[in-house]
Amino acid sequence: MAGATFLSTVQAPALLGARGVAVSSASSPARRHAHIQVCCKGNAEGFEAAGHEERLRFRRRDFFGGCVGTAIGLEMIEGSTKFTGVANAADLIERRQRSEFQSSIKDTLYTAIKAKPELVPSLLTLALNDAITYDKATKTGGANGSIRLEISRPENSGLSAALDLLTEAKKVIDSNSKGGPISFADLIQFAAQSALKRSFLDAAIAKCGGNEEKGRTLYSAYGSNGQWGLFDRTFGRTDAQEADPEGRVPDWSKASVQEMKDKFVAVGLGPRQLAVMSAFLGPDQAATEERLIADPDCRPWVEKYQRSRETVSRTDYEVDLITTLTKLSSLGQKINYEAYTYPKQKIDLGKLKL
Repeated sequence: MAGATFLSTVQAPALLGARGVAVSSASSPARRHAHIQVCCKGNAEGFEAAGHEERLRFRRRDFFGGCVGTAIGLEMIEGSTKFTGVANAADLIERRQRSEFQSSIKDTLYTAIKAKPELVPSLLTLALNDAITYDKATKTGGANGSIRLEISRPENSGLSAALDLLTEAKKVIDSNSKGGPISFADLIQFAAQSALKRSFLDAAIAKCGGNEEKGRTLYSAYGSNGQWGLFDRTFGRTDAQEADPEGRVPDWSKASVQEMKDKFVAVGLGPRQLAVMSAFLGPDQAATEERLIADPDCRPWVEKYQRSRETVSRTDYEVDLITTLTKLSSLGQKINYEAYTYPKQKIDLGKLKL
C-alpha cells in the first residue's frame, strides 16, 4: 500500500522550512512570493506497523504540527485547490459577529423585561403560541414570527402588551445592528429565554428572603445557565410573511387537559413537556398545575417539578424546561447560520510579516 500524500501549493511570503514543509527559493523578483508545498507523506511500512493510536498521532503531528503549524492561520485556505493571496477567516468572524449581536439582544431584552416583570408569563405564552402552530404533515408553521399577524385571535388574547414590548425592543436592537434587523421569529424566542432566566433569578432571590445579591450568588452557583448552548445556536430564523392557518393553537385557559396533551403530542412532545411548560399556559401557573395534576399522565411530572422547585438547585425543573423550550423554538426551522453577519475583514497575505 502506498504512503498517503497530502499536497497543496499556496502563494505566500518566503518562510523558514519546517518538518513536512518545503519552501522553494525565490530566484528572481518575479518570484519573490514563494510557492510553499505542503507535503505530508507517511512511510507505508512504518505507518501500517504502528498501532491505531500511534497512527492517529502520526497524522495529527505531521499534518497539523508540520503543515499547518507554519501558522498563516485559518484565514489562508479559501478553496481546496487554489489560493488567491487574499483570504479571510469567514467562519470565525461570522461566529464572533453573531455572538456579539446575540449578546446585545440579550442585554436589551434583560433591560426591557426588568422594567416590566409582570409581562414574563405573557412573553412565555407568546413564544409557545408562535412555535406550536407547527404542522408535521405539511411541515408548515412553527417559530416563524407569524404570531405578530395573529395577535387578535382568541388564543392570543392578552398578549398584545408583550408583543408591544418586543416591538419597542426591536427598534433598539435594529438601530445597533450591523448585520440587518432581527427577525420577530428570533426575537420572540430569545425573549422567552430572557423571561425564563428572569423567573429563575427571581426564584433564587425569593429563596434568599428577597436579598437580591444573595439570590444572584445562589443562581450563579446552582442555576442552569449552562444548559442554553443548543438554544443559542438556533439563531437565524426567518419571519413568515403571512399568518399561519387558524385552529392550530388551543386557547390554553379553556382547553381541556386532553386537548392540551393532544396538541403537544402532535408536535412531537408529550405529558412530561406539557407539565414542565405549565408557566407558559396562562398567567396563573398554580391554577394550570391544579388542572394538570388531575390527569394521570401529567400527575407524576407535575409533582416531580413541584418537588424540584423546592430544592436549592431546581435542576430537574430548570433543565427540562430549557430543553422543552429549545425543542419548541426549533419547530419548522431552517436556520440561516449567516444571518446578522456583515462584510468580513480581508487579510492581504502580501503584507503579512511572518
